[in-house]
Amino acid sequence: MGKPQRRSRGRSANSRKHSYPRAARISETVREVVAEELVRIDDDRLAFVTITSIDVDSEMNRGIVYYDSLQGVEGDYRILEALGEHRKRLQSSIANQIHARRTPILEFRPDEAIRAAARIEEVLRNDPMHTRNLTDDTTAE
Repeated sequence: MGKPQRRSRGRSANSRKHSYPRAARISETVREVVAEELVRIDDDRLAFVTITSIDVDSEMNRGIVYYDSLQGVEGDYRILEALGEHRKRLQSSIANQIHARRTPILEFRPDEAIRAAARIEEVLRNDPMHTRNLTDDTTAE
């Protein structure tokens, strides 16, 4: 008799179609579900809110929802209040659409990375030295 055949330890055919980790795929799917559901919610406090990303832990216990809005820091209290009021509805939508054993408990936070980038951009825009360098570059061409 020959040697028993061993199972390959390489990637299976199913895992090849996913090029990034399961947690990242789940986070992106949950982000899409939450964003779609926000469009359906009739709440003026959420009118210009964008879901920028969601970090779901690997056990799907918690999901941190990062958002941004045109209202900026001044609108955070009202936005967080509205998102908190609609949290159960959002979690129910997630449960219905992703068909997982567990639905993450959502926590909402403003996306500080986007706000920091906007502040840096504004500082650069108002910096006379940076503005002068930009105009010098365009006239040199």
